[in-house]
Amino acid sequence: MPAFNDQTKIGHIWANESARKVLLKHVPELEKSPYLSFMKMRTLPQLAVSNEAWIWPAELLSSILKELALIEDEAVRDEEPRQSADYESDLVSMGSAYTKAPDWAEKWGIFEILLKGPNHGNPFVDVAISAVFTCEERSVQVSGFYDGEGIYRIRFMPEHEGEWRYETISNARSLHGIAGGFICIQPSAGNNGPVRVKDTFHFAYENGMAYIPIGTTCYAWSHQGEKLETQTLNTLSASPFNKLRMCVFPKSYQFNENEPELYPYEGSLAQGWDYTRFNPAYFRHLENRIAELGELGIEADLILFHAYDRWGFSEMMRSADDRYLRYIVARLSAYRHIWWSLANEYDLMWAKEESDWERIAAIVTENDPYNHLISIHNCFAFYDYKRSWITHCSVQRIDVYRTAENTTEWRLEWNKPIVIDECAYEGNIDMGWGNITGQEMVRRFWEGAIRGGYVGHGETYLDPDDVLWWSKGGKLHGESSQRIAFLRTIMESGPEGGLNPLKSEWDAPSAGIKDQYYLFYYGLNQPMYRHFSMKPGVSYEVEVIDTWNMTIKKQPGKYEGSFRIELPGTSYAAVRMTKVG
Repeated sequence: MPAFNDQTKIGHIWANESARKVLLKHVPELEKSPYLSFMKMRTLPQLAVSNEAWIWPAELLSSILKELALIEDEAVRDEEPRQSADYESDLVSMGSAYTKAPDWAEKWGIFEILLKGPNHGNPFVDVAISAVFTCEERSVQVSGFYDGEGIYRIRFMPEHEGEWRYETISNARSLHGIAGGFICIQPSAGNNGPVRVKDTFHFAYENGMAYIPIGTTCYAWSHQGEKLETQTLNTLSASPFNKLRMCVFPKSYQFNENEPELYPYEGSLAQGWDYTRFNPAYFRHLENRIAELGELGIEADLILFHAYDRWGFSEMMRSADDRYLRYIVARLSAYRHIWWSLANEYDLMWAKEESDWERIAAIVTENDPYNHLISIHNCFAFYDYKRSWITHCSVQRIDVYRTAENTTEWRLEWNKPIVIDECAYEGNIDMGWGNITGQEMVRRFWEGAIRGGYVGHGETYLDPDDVLWWSKGGKLHGESSQRIAFLRTIMESGPEGGLNPLKSEWDAPSAGIKDQYYLFYYGLNQPMYRHFSMKPGVSYEVEVIDTWNMTIKKQPGKYEGSFRIELPGTSYAAVRMTKVG
């Protein structure tokens, strides 16, 4: 059978230079298509009928397949470079490298050991370095990384106060056996530790303080240059958002045609990338931006892979993927506000199968000693969120209209926190995922919250310079963010354990704690009043909330048993009942 046939994914054809030339000779418009990542998932017969404007004649498909049948697949061996046990000569003294480390670090802060060591050969693959940290009966092994120009770093996030000791392990003699210690002091104000899952469906910081994720998306904001990135940080500082979805790699898609200032590897697109040599400046810039998010109290939901790519980073070989994962986890896992997202729209990545994602998850979790939150995001099909390594469900809607309304069902199905990271975006672009109104965005936030989940924001308003918040950041232009801030205050003042769905009436969902706290939401409906039948003997204070105009009107008196509450007769109303005393 020919290497390329009618069952071959276009991604495989595209990856072969000779086959790609055949395809572009007949279908040149593919080269500049912003939808190439979608097309790579398809076969040629599927592509031939995918667009009514350019359905291929039968002879065109036949001609392409005949020419492709003459091309042999260029098999490339995927070999991981071997580390040498004697990277340095026996003449080099053990543990002789210059070392610098502080005397103390705060709990859940970053303790960093800097070492000046050898730089011959390729230290990114030739040198392994780690350290074992001990405190009383606790012992944690942490991988280090090469940061260029003979500099090695080992980062550690201490999770217990007290005296810690450490000793390095390396195949480079000068880096091996270096011992030291430091004192871990109590955390400073605002340092609440990493976020964990709490009570199955919710979140809390390590110190027990509740965390309510109010997220937004700026996929490629850290690849836009100093001016725009600073503007993004300023916008975030004045926003309600405390979680940001962002990519490690740059993005190529509609409204995303600019080149980043830095690239993650040595080399170039024209000459090829050296996937064995990272560009430390790229990753230093990334971690600096992540650190700045932490200073704003924003969790960094870091997307490790995505398909929107013209540089080849989504199609690296297995050894390059694995090396990258070990490197990024070694660099960033000590940041307490990191979440791992294995992929944005994992099912668009034609070169990876389920076994690859399971391998990737294993590498991340095995190399992250702090067990940060981890998930994987879908496009067309949900991943199996029941997998034990997944801490929460990072969901994109798969129905154009019904989105957050599914939250209760998803909680029952997966028994994990439901984070609808992509419910669509407020904006006015041509695509349905990016042109809902601010009112609809806010409605989806409320529908998710009232069902015990968490919904994420994004914004895609057209801009003459193609600066759309969802990818590049900049400024917010929509109407939803201030209303989302209002919802955040409602959620934060609600039950300490978070909003959980209650048995609801057929036309209106509710959440809270039975006989103590109720929050009803009426969405698109516009009732002038509602009758309530509550447990006799329990009195409530009642408030009518206009979720769009952001008003709360306390009703006079106390209410018990069966009663009627007058409502404004407009959409997006809610009623809050709080037990007296």
